[in-house]
Amino acid sequence: MRRVLLFLRLPALFLTASLLLGSHSPARADDPGGGADQASIRAVIEAQIDAFRRDDAAGAFSFASPMIKRQFGTAETFLRMVRTGYLPVYRPREIEFQGLDAAEDGDGLVQRVLLIGPDGRPVEALYLMQRQPDGSWRINGCILTESNQKTT
Repeated sequence: MRRVLLFLRLPALFLTASLLLGSHSPARADDPGGGADQASIRAVIEAQIDAFRRDDAAGAFSFASPMIKRQFGTAETFLRMVRTGYLPVYRPREIEFQGLDAAEDGDGLVQRVLLIGPDGRPVEALYLMQRQPDGSWRINGCILTESNQKTT
C-alpha cells in the first residue's frame, strides 16, 4: 500500500496540480534539468536536510518556495510540521539521490530521493522543485511514498 504525504497538506487534487511547477524552461525527458540544475537541486535538498538535523527552522525554511512559505507562515510552524509528519526527512539515517525527472507536463523538475528513516524503513521522497526568478531552485513540496528499496 502506498502512503502519500504532502508538505502542503491540501486535497488530493493538488497532488497533480503541484507537479505543474513553473520552471523557466522545460526539462528534456532525456536530460531533465541538465548537470548544473541537478547539482543545484541536490545542494538545496541536502542543505535543507542538514538544517533539519540541526533543528535550524529558519535555515530549513529558507529552502522552501514562496508558496510553501505563505502556507506555513513561520519557520517554526514549518519545522513543527516536518518534525511530526516527515520524520524520514527530518532525521534520515541514510540518503540516496536517485533520478531527476521532468514533471508530468514537462514544466518543472521532480528529484527522487531514497531515505532510510530513523525507524529503518525506506521511503521514496519526491521533491517538487521550482525554479525562482533569479534562477535558483526551491522546494515546492515533498511527497513520501513507501519503498521496498534499500540504500547501498
